[in-house]
Amino acid sequence: MVSAQDEDCEGGMAGHSQFKNIMHRKGAQDARRARQFAKVIREITVAARSGLPDPTSNPRLRAAISAAREVNMPKDTVERAIKKATGAGGGDDYVEVRYEGYGPAGVAVIVEALTDNRNRTASDVRAAFSKYGGSLGETNSVSFMFARLGVVTYPAKVAGEDDMLEAAIEAGADNVVSTEEAHEVTCEIEAFFAVRDALEARFGEPESAKLDWRPENSVPLDEEKARSVLKLLDVLEENDDVQNVYANFDLPEDVAAALSA
Repeated sequence: MVSAQDEDCEGGMAGHSQFKNIMHRKGAQDARRARQFAKVIREITVAARSGLPDPTSNPRLRAAISAAREVNMPKDTVERAIKKATGAGGGDDYVEVRYEGYGPAGVAVIVEALTDNRNRTASDVRAAFSKYGGSLGETNSVSFMFARLGVVTYPAKVAGEDDMLEAAIEAGADNVVSTEEAHEVTCEIEAFFAVRDALEARFGEPESAKLDWRPENSVPLDEEKARSVLKLLDVLEENDDVQNVYANFDLPEDVAAALSA
């Protein structure tokens, strides 16, 4: 159990959050928002069909609704999506698929998708890897390099470091990383919903709560390699069928600064 900043974890985490920040500055806001909404609606659809349409008894749907709040999706849009998913006819039928492969510089990449056409998605994902200097591998070809975790995040202001650590341990979490901005609680995926609900009961709704792939170690990139890797991840993220993209790279500060300029 660690409450200080964990170097290794920070490296992997940094890669992903830096990648998000760089992309978000470049992306056209409206197009990105529409794409985020579409992805969340797809997740709500699958979640609502996988269990009861009532979030209190469907943990996955509760997580999807929390993701909708993160992107400021209006409540009536969320409710319409649930109604549509569980009504007669039920709209599109999506299956969950995971792709794994290597990007430029040997960076391991995991792509999670929800698709109504596996062939289309597989060929789009394969084409993106080929075009940007990577190669798609078999399932489980890179996931062994990542830990599958539940991650619950709160703004730093909701509690002191000790209070959050104590609450997280009581809830069954494994680790808390507290910084000036936020508390990040991680746990086994089997404990995720119990941990999230216990923390929510004590501190209110988390800023985010999701299952995540965290790299066990990271590949440091120079500016040129970073540009190629980010281009691949960018193209994958822009695919409508793709829900999440994870990669095990780390950007040194000077490289991140150069890319953000």
